[in-house]
Amino acid sequence: MNLGWRGLLFGAGLAVLAGEVLGRAAGVGALGSGPRTGHKVALTFDDGPSERTPELLRVLAKHGAQATFFVTQPACEAFPEALADLQAAGHQTESHGRWHTHALLLGPVREWAQIAWQPVPAAKLYRPPYGGHSPLTRLFASLLGRQIALWDTEGRDWRGERAAELAQHTAQRVQAGSVILLHDGPAVTPELLDLLLQDLASRGLQSVRLDELPMRQIGWDDGLRRLWQSYGG
Repeated sequence: MNLGWRGLLFGAGLAVLAGEVLGRAAGVGALGSGPRTGHKVALTFDDGPSERTPELLRVLAKHGAQATFFVTQPACEAFPEALADLQAAGHQTESHGRWHTHALLLGPVREWAQIAWQPVPAAKLYRPPYGGHSPLTRLFASLLGRQIALWDTEGRDWRGERAAELAQHTAQRVQAGSVILLHDGPAVTPELLDLLLQDLASRGLQSVRLDELPMRQIGWDDGLRRLWQSYGG
């Protein structure tokens, strides 16, 4: 392999690393948590709608909570009634992409289409599947008028743990302004959501839509803290 090809591969590797470290893990420049003063937090659900959406809507209604759903095109086509129900209930609908595929597994043309897809005309936020970034993710999002929306607290409902354990783990990390990541699909999520909302209420915290939080851009200080939590904490 000549030095030219080695240089190209090295440059490509650096670009991928920058996307992973700065884009996903640190999240610098993306939207993250909201103001740390006050009483608002935001519950967000990725991957839906699904057969679990009606249960989630019942739990949210029980607690008088609002949330933001990051949906995919295949899920919207598979569960159109669930999509209509969450919108009718006043929840915010934003994009999780045309496919639930990591950015590094999409070529440039497909990643453009991934980010360009909107569940509703008013959607302006894009949450990459897995939070994953390619070297082009931020550029494409900017050109398409989208803002990357991440999170600062994970519910870990994709793990095989009991709802009570997940709720306790999540609640310990929630503070005013937190953006909590949950998923629309796992069987444990409705119970986890119910327990979590009980805890939030006991602490005087209210779940609102992301556009009511509002989210703030992640700076370098917050980005470094996110890096530590991702790799060192």
